[in-house]
Amino acid sequence: MNVAATGLGVAVAVGVATALAGLVAPARARSAVVGAGTAVSGAAGAVAGVVAVSGGSFSVALPWLLPLSGTTFTLDALGGLFVAVTGAVAVAAGVYGISYARSHGLAARPVQSVFPLFVVTMLLVPAAGSVATFLVCWELMALTSLLLVVAQHRRGAEVARAGRWYAVMTHLGFVTILIGLMVFVAHAGGDSFEALRAADPPRDLVFVLTLAGFASKAGILPLHAWLPRAHPEAPSHVSALMSAAMVNLGVYGLVRVGFDLLGGGPRWWWLLVLALGAVSAVHGILQAVTSSDLKRLLGQSTTENMGLVLVGVGAAGLFATSGDRVLSGLALAAALLHVVNHAAFKTLLFLAAGSVLHATGTRDLDALGGLRPGMPVTTAAFGLGALAASALPPGTAFVSEWLLLQALVHGPSGGGTVATVAMPVAVAAVALTAGLAVATFVKAFGVGFLARPRSPAAARAHESPASMLAGMGLAGLACVVLAVLPTVVLPGVGAALGPALGTGDVAVSGLVTMRLTGIVGSLSPLLLTVALVAGGVVVVGGVRAAATRRARRAARLWDCGGGPLSARMEYTATSFAEPLQRVFDDVLRPETDVDVSHHEESRYLVRAVRYRQKVPDRIERRLYEPVLTAVTAWGRAGRRLATGSVHRYLGYGFYTVCGVLLLLAVTW
Repeated sequence: MNVAATGLGVAVAVGVATALAGLVAPARARSAVVGAGTAVSGAAGAVAGVVAVSGGSFSVALPWLLPLSGTTFTLDALGGLFVAVTGAVAVAAGVYGISYARSHGLAARPVQSVFPLFVVTMLLVPAAGSVATFLVCWELMALTSLLLVVAQHRRGAEVARAGRWYAVMTHLGFVTILIGLMVFVAHAGGDSFEALRAADPPRDLVFVLTLAGFASKAGILPLHAWLPRAHPEAPSHVSALMSAAMVNLGVYGLVRVGFDLLGGGPRWWWLLVLALGAVSAVHGILQAVTSSDLKRLLGQSTTENMGLVLVGVGAAGLFATSGDRVLSGLALAAALLHVVNHAAFKTLLFLAAGSVLHATGTRDLDALGGLRPGMPVTTAAFGLGALAASALPPGTAFVSEWLLLQALVHGPSGGGTVATVAMPVAVAAVALTAGLAVATFVKAFGVGFLARPRSPAAARAHESPASMLAGMGLAGLACVVLAVLPTVVLPGVGAALGPALGTGDVAVSGLVTMRLTGIVGSLSPLLLTVALVAGGVVVVGGVRAAATRRARRAARLWDCGGGPLSARMEYTATSFAEPLQRVFDDVLRPETDVDVSHHEESRYLVRAVRYRQKVPDRIERRLYEPVLTAVTAWGRAGRRLATGSVHRYLGYGFYTVCGVLLLLAVTW
């Protein structure tokens, strides 16, 4: 039997068995059983994905599983890449969740049994081979993730509010995908992907509808409103799965439908995708750089990174319409490599943020600081993740963003005026997000972990249990490998291009040095890392050697007569971001409030000054608030119709039937 099929079957069987074990296992052992079972399920799924990427694709039909339509599972190289990424993230999250669930009140039977089912549904979405199978798996993924988002609903109203936003947004996205694929199926001879490839549907309508649904899952503007709400409120290992694995499936759906099933499309499709990606990347990182909530910051960073991925997808489609297969393959390879890289460093960052929440009970960066002495492993893990996310060498995101910039810079000039303008704008957007990402994670790491603690909870911080550290260690190891030897995964990324572009050739060669074929460019992440480490060692060694030649004298720092330095004199996350906020003041439009209270004896003597600042999401203000206001007004008006009178309800029915009959008479 096919190895990939066996691996995926084992992943599903172990995941379902783990869910059942979560219902019957005793409370003391439940989180350990579920965490270990989820990790095994994820590992089996990762093996299946790697085998599929290596050429071991399979297709199997199970007509008895769903009534009327049956189910079809087909795992090719494109789906295998996303299955492998999802499985790898599930391994780290499962191991991490053993101790995290036990210490955060998540050991209840329903929560524990849903967690492995969430992983199973995410593994099955890229393996679906028919529309019915895809839609069922997609909806099951949405429902299981929703249950996990509201797992801690008793903790506060914010959790329930985040759950409502997520439920509405994800199901609106599902409806648009459903309508788009149903229109597609109506013009095909069946609902299998093979039948769809041979169909001739209204292509523009299908693409726009499915793009809206998949963009909502990926957190792309303007359908991103759920993401910065749901990710902070979900348990941290669930946040890692959602941000590092689930949002990727929005990208998978877009690539599968846009490139594979529809076979590409006109230039305006991909200009739209590129524009949405660029705007999402800039908007996401601007919101992240001004945020003081650690997990919300990471959620907004997900919007930024998924925006960069869509820039690559849009550029690939744009180059394909111009007939440039080399640049098209390079742009899509950069996008898919960034999917892999983002999964690694975002898993590490969310798990480290969960460790901080476990130790201090807060996500507020303004109340943290000084965590390094009490949490050295978590500090090192978050520092590694911050470097990986900052697009600086030797970070993980550096390689994929470098490849993306190479594709954009070498873009053909014969694609029309709009395309010629779009490439420099896309380059500027990528460069701007890279610079702001550095500021964002310098703020998160420096303010959150270094200097002095700014609250008693931060001063009492302690290191996390062993399983949480092990989960972070697995994610950190993946970040190091992808940063130093990205060429290990590039062949798999190249194989994933086959179903999308009809070619499995990535315009990159070499094991140690990445050489771009067809265009000028090369990069050696390993040698660059070695050079940076060697330079750092030389500088530090030289400073220490110079210091030993001079006699040391201990003295207190000059404090201008104000006494010893205290935590109140440090930069907070809010003050650190204020200069950048002023630069983008016209875009962000922050809301500030200064409350000055005076002594009763004299109005000239200030007793206290309270400064409050909020950076609202302007897209939500302009788009969602009017809609919510209108829906609320409609609901209040609807209450007047429901008076409890049976006579009135019978009248409603009578007038409705008369109206329908009149409409039919006019139509016929």
